[in-house]
Amino acid sequence: MNPLLKNLEGGLIVSCQALEDEPLFGSMIMSKMAIAAREGGAVGIRANSPADIRAIKQVIDLPVIGLYKKNYQDSEVYITPTSKEVEEVVEAGADIVAFDATFRERPGGQVLDEFVKEIKSKFPSVLLMADISTIEEGLHAVELGCDLISTTLAGYTEDTDHITGFDKTLLSALVEKAGCPIVAEGRVNTPELAAECIRAGAFAVVVGSAITRPQEITKQFVKEIEITRKME
Repeated sequence: MNPLLKNLEGGLIVSCQALEDEPLFGSMIMSKMAIAAREGGAVGIRANSPADIRAIKQVIDLPVIGLYKKNYQDSEVYITPTSKEVEEVVEAGADIVAFDATFRERPGGQVLDEFVKEIKSKFPSVLLMADISTIEEGLHAVELGCDLISTTLAGYTEDTDHITGFDKTLLSALVEKAGCPIVAEGRVNTPELAAECIRAGAFAVVVGSAITRPQEITKQFVKEIEITRKME
């Protein structure tokens, strides 16, 4: 196994991301978040945008899974959608590049197979993480030679929008059939669930909002308090 991947095995990867409309948006803030995650025992960081990746790489020595969220009018794919974003993520210093590996058409009409072939040709030494939403997408990503498969997009595509929590069935199926490292990601919102994913065979677990989005964490506390007050 690649030594870099070995460092991630069995551990927690913290997704340090904040979009422009969020209170913690900013590369300096995300770099501080990454330091806090490292001090808490995280084995890796998942980060969005070249600016955030560079800032994080300057302050920690953990592996960084890089992606670049970009919206294109002709496609629903927004996680590292084209080779241009891949190039920027690689140049920023990402150790692994994550991208949308669903069957949806990419910007410019490009299909997944063409995209993976292109980035493998341009960046042959870069490790690839395929963000998928279904078992079929996961197995196809393995066939394309991706190094890691992540359940990131289960519940976030038109075909899977009926899924409202972490997809345990998808994880189990991929662990059984894929034959490569499977990362549990997407609505892993408690320590107990993260541990359950590892017991189910996940190579590693990615947690984002439950750790790094205080506005969402606050909402959960407020919701429970309001429910209690209404019951009184």
